Amino acid sequence: MSVPQRVRGVKILKAVSSPLRLQILNLLFDKGPLSYTELMASLKMNASRDAGRFAYHLKFLLKADLIEADVEARKYFLTELGKMVIDVADKIDKKAFKPKNTLVRTSRLALEEFDANKIANSLVREAQMPAELAQKVAKETEKLLIHSKIKYLTAPLVREVVNATLIEKGFEEYRHKLTRLGIPVHDVAKLVETKSDRRRKSSVQETAGETIFKEYTLLNIFPRDISDAHLSGALHINSLSSWILRPSEISHDLRFFLEKGLNLEKTDAYQPTISPPHNMESALALTLNTCLHSAKEVESEQTIDYFNIFLAPFAKDAEPPRIKDALRLLVQSLTQHAQVSLGLELNVPDFLAKQRAYGPEGKRSGTYSDFLEQAQLLANLLFEVLTEESEHKPFIWPRIIVKIRGETAEDKRAEALLLKAHKLASESGIPYFANATQKNRRHSVFSSSGFRLDEDFDGDWEIDTLRTGCLGIVTLNTPRIAYETGKNKMKFFETLKERMEMASRALEIKYRALRGRGGNLLPFLTQGGNGDQYFRLENCSRVINMAGLEAALQIFGEKSITDEETLAFAGEVSENISDYIHKIGRRRRKRLSSATLPSLQASERLARTDMERYGIARVKFSGPRDKPFYSTVTKLALTGGKLPQNHSVFENKLTEAHSGGSLTSVDLGEAKYEAPELIETTKLLLQSPTDLFVYERKLTYCSNCKKTWFGQLHKCPSCGAVGTLALFDHFKNT
Repeated sequence: MSVPQRVRGVKILKAVSSPLRLQILNLLFDKGPLSYTELMASLKMNASRDAGRFAYHLKFLLKADLIEADVEARKYFLTELGKMVIDVADKIDKKAFKPKNTLVRTSRLALEEFDANKIANSLVREAQMPAELAQKVAKETEKLLIHSKIKYLTAPLVREVVNATLIEKGFEEYRHKLTRLGIPVHDVAKLVETKSDRRRKSSVQETAGETIFKEYTLLNIFPRDISDAHLSGALHINSLSSWILRPSEISHDLRFFLEKGLNLEKTDAYQPTISPPHNMESALALTLNTCLHSAKEVESEQTIDYFNIFLAPFAKDAEPPRIKDALRLLVQSLTQHAQVSLGLELNVPDFLAKQRAYGPEGKRSGTYSDFLEQAQLLANLLFEVLTEESEHKPFIWPRIIVKIRGETAEDKRAEALLLKAHKLASESGIPYFANATQKNRRHSVFSSSGFRLDEDFDGDWEIDTLRTGCLGIVTLNTPRIAYETGKNKMKFFETLKERMEMASRALEIKYRALRGRGGNLLPFLTQGGNGDQYFRLENCSRVINMAGLEAALQIFGEKSITDEETLAFAGEVSENISDYIHKIGRRRRKRLSSATLPSLQASERLARTDMERYGIARVKFSGPRDKPFYSTVTKLALTGGKLPQNHSVFENKLTEAHSGGSLTSVDLGEAKYEAPELIETTKLLLQSPTDLFVYERKLTYCSNCKKTWFGQLHKCPSCGAVGTLALFDHFKNT
């Protein structure tokens, strides 16, 4: 090395020998170019007292070529040589303070030596931060970790320190992208140790995974206004953990599989295909397989409408005892494995009568009108199986939906089946009854959630109601709108529209996510070829659910729900909801509907958030104080065999707001009712705008003496046991 080079090296070493000069270099590295005044302020030096000393050190750095002055901007900045000196100083600092071989336990379940470059690379890769800025943040993080003298480093700890550094420097956008998803150690321990829920190992793992996907969706999928609205309780994104993974519900068309069999190539390597069935046993086995594979790709409920019609050809020449045994196996299997609604037709509707029927081995076997006797036999045997199975132990799934049409009353055999259905309803509350008597619901498909698909999108009943379903549900907190807007009607409707627009955007986000990755996420549902994919995602209905609408109307008008002014306002609300649904649906060419569907989690959560915000005295909620909720089900109590007077007045006003369906629960209490009594009640409900209704029975089952009792009991009347009781309630066990 020549003498001039050695002299320059000595000058540089002298320049950084002063802590103050090194501090100036670090400031310029961290914050970029700074003015004379900004540097003094950052160093907390007094302009009058320390000016001479500061100028001396600044001049020293300039002579050593470690910094330069931008005359026009009147700022100082680091030279390349200055950056090199900072880098060398950092390395010396690390050597001096860092314990040898500091290891980090990474998320890849490996131990690696700590390296700040990995922090910088992570910032560039995950947060899309500029490389130079990432290096600065990485060095700052490294300093904090080294000087803290932490002996045990983990990847989450390093990330926490990085995020703290980003917040301190005002880089909130980058911190948002770098946020780690997961749940605290304490919560995991609590989840594992929970005994009251009797969770299995898989359930614990699923719960932890759901928490991560909830966080991911709120942080990275939704825009901030939608995430904030969900977190604040202005609305509730139903099934948030699977929002970008699965549709909410599906309406199956058994004919597709009865003709073609099951293609499991993408889902089951050991059984790539199942041939079309050749008898009733194999047809019901195929039905079960369809439900089990679909359950992995559908969030909640599956509906198989026309169940007994489409399977009727397989009952021809089959012995009833064999059919009954096969039905029993199906019911028992579904009880354990899947949430399925089986839709029963008590007679063959005219739009199906002339359709070609699919029989054994996928062959066409006449039309469905040729198999009316077999269809009614299937319904009859299924009622027998349900009655016998419920005597042993109550069950929630499968749910049976009996569809009642106008011509049902004229068919004597259908009347006999209707009597069996109501006897079962009186004893166990199992069947649901769908009102298909109205002209615009003749082709509708109902699920036991209350969700309804009408022939209102493409104008073809098969395309509109089968092989499609419910894309997703966003529940609006309508009482919150009333609290926020006071008695200002214009503001009420403006806020309602804003919340509905926000809900429709959340649903559009879900649609795009499933459309973009449907083949990977939904391999079973997307089977089929030649342009005939099984599941029609684009025809799915997007549901905006109204929670606490009755309470909202009472809050706004401060009068009872039967008051003329309140009813008039209810009509205006319904009309505004309907107008917006049609407007946004036409504009976006998407199927959007409003509804009032049971949603226990949403109704409880929204009520609680309002109680915390407005106080318990102001909030108009249902249920006890410790378990408040906003109603999402129309509740009617049957007293002495009679419905309440004017039971349908309010519902009539909201008909337009229920394009996506609604559910009415008729509480039987603990009284005994004969089937003919309930049939008379059913006739009254069929004359109202009621969509779907169920005779609700709360049943208590004792696993010790194997007996079932009406109502919710805390002690078995037979054996006196307490800890062996289980409540079966259609609105709780979901």
